[in-house]
Order: sequence, then structure tokens, then C-alpha cells
Amino acid sequence: QVQLIESGGGLVQAGGSLRLSCADSTRTLSRVAMGWFRQAPGKEREFVAAIRGTSGITDYAYSVKGRFTISRDNADNTVYLQMDSLKPEDTAVYYCAAQATRGGSALRSTANYRYWGQGTQVTVSS
Repeated sequence: QVQLIESGGGLVQAGGSLRLSCADSTRTLSRVAMGWFRQAPGKEREFVAAIRGTSGITDYAYSVKGRFTISRDNADNTVYLQMDSLKPEDTAVYYCAAQATRGGSALRSTANYRYWGQGTQVTVSS
């Protein structure tokens, strides 16, 4: 049973940085795409960033390009999200997710991710 454990959230002022991490504690996942999504109060969960499991190709939401960087450690089945130049509109609960199989499924759709973390709160004050 896959368990995704997230950490790294917190409260920062605008312009600050945070680094989120998400690991499969069971070490079951192997070379599958993983991504980050976020959900603000009253809004639907939205795509933030993702990375493919074999090619390493990344994708980002336009709103975070140039500020966020996704990376992974395949040996540890861990994915990271480095968030710089944070803005108040980045405030949300951030969720990591993993697809179930390799095969090039679209990265931006929540429907393509089988496993989800519990979420970690990121709050950016102005």
C-alpha cells in the first residue's frame, strides 16, 4: 500500500521561500510521474508542477514558472518542490501525487494520479 508523506509547509512572508518534499514511505513506486497540486479555500484543486518518471521532463503551471522548481530522487521515490519568490496567491494546501503506471499520461489532470498525500499548508502573508 503506497503512502505519500508530505512535509515542508509553513508560514512565510511574500518574497520568501519554502521547500516541500514528498516521499513514498513504502518505497513501492518506481519511475512513475509525480506532481504537485494545490487547493485554496473555496476553489478546486489545481495543477502546480509535475515531473515524469523516466525522462525527467517537467511541466509547470504558468503562474509558477520561473519561481517554482520540481525535482525528484528516484532512488528514494521522493519528489521536491522548491518555491521561491512566494506570493500571497500561492497560499493553499499543497498535495503531492503519483501516477500508478508508466506510459506518458497527461501530467495536469488530477484523474491521472492514483496516490495522494495528506497535504501540507502553505501560507504567504503580505
